[in-house]
Amino acid sequence: MPRFALTVIRHGETRLNKEKIIQGQGVDAPLSETGFQQAAAAGQFLSNVQFTHAFSSDLTRTKQTMHGILEKSRFCKDMAVKYDSRLRERMYGVAEGKPLSELRAMAKAAGEECPMFTPPGGETVEQVKMRGKDFFDFICQLILGKAGQRDSVMPAVPDSSLESSLAEVFPVGKHGSLGTNPKGGTPGLAASILVVSHGAYMRSLFGYFLSDLRCSLPGARDKFELSSITPNTGISVFIIDCEEARQPSIQCVCMNLQEHLNGVTEKQR
Repeated sequence: MPRFALTVIRHGETRLNKEKIIQGQGVDAPLSETGFQQAAAAGQFLSNVQFTHAFSSDLTRTKQTMHGILEKSRFCKDMAVKYDSRLRERMYGVAEGKPLSELRAMAKAAGEECPMFTPPGGETVEQVKMRGKDFFDFICQLILGKAGQRDSVMPAVPDSSLESSLAEVFPVGKHGSLGTNPKGGTPGLAASILVVSHGAYMRSLFGYFLSDLRCSLPGARDKFELSSITPNTGISVFIIDCEEARQPSIQCVCMNLQEHLNGVTEKQR
């Protein structure tokens, strides 16, 4: 049963994040100065972690964040990044480029709650979830060897190195995350995957992990945290066991980690 680590990070702050303007897919804003600082801080925090694959949304703010992370890495500075449109932010239709307050007003006028409301021309929550599921299924098949070209992304790294580099930064051994698997034994990691995406998209993906795949949470976390918007460059780590023709098993190691931002001013909270 292959086991891999999935590290998911939200992009750094943009000026529109700070001004609470809806970006979605149609407003492709770059990182602000603070956003670049956040990406560099996340990269420094992760500099000793060995990743085997890197995936990013193809929007500017995520590309810049991924670059800021990898350029600080001891091992992955020259890694090829796969840009995937399935990792894009939720599309908000007519609400893109408008203040968040207008989206909330539109939802209220329609008698709906804002997170579930679909503006005209926007994606439904279910559509975003299906994009996330499609990407996650692709990742699992990649690890199972069905997507091919796995080793073209980065030369193979010994399993023990992947584990130990994660354990230097994250509490991977404190909640049984790497110590056991559903069938017993300590299989090590077949891969360690880095993903940079967006707030609403990540909320939908994590909701899928929790509701559909019954992701287990560390003792200090609760379901509400999985459903909240990740702060800019917030880091979440999952350990996934995947097996052919069976539902993956997911354990959350940490959620929305922000300690790398302690020295960054004007943090997005």
